[in-house]
Amino acid sequence: MLARSAIRPRKQNAPRPAWKVAEAFKKWLRGRECAFASPNCAGKMEAAHMADPASKGMGTKAADRNCVPACEHHHKLHTDRGWSALGITREQGTAMAADYWRLWPGRKAWEARNGQ
Repeated sequence: MLARSAIRPRKQNAPRPAWKVAEAFKKWLRGRECAFASPNCAGKMEAAHMADPASKGMGTKAADRNCVPACEHHHKLHTDRGWSALGITREQGTAMAADYWRLWPGRKAWEARNGQ
């Protein structure tokens, strides 16, 4: 006989909080050059999340405001071996993401909507 938990629907995870989601910012980032520009850059651009202890928790992704543009090559390198494989520290990555966030033209409107 099956356990009762085997036939119940799976409990859905809660959606990401609004203050962590900035889809327009990630779209804007995908139009920039790779932050790690080198002769090895290849593939489409992606928004790569930097580790941010203030917005990262167990089982959750960092806030979108902590993204930098990365080509598929560098994004895969980061995913497989970490940011140190790209020659940057967590502090440098966080500062880089903050610079991109400040440069985003839609930042003030997003912050006004989300009470930041």
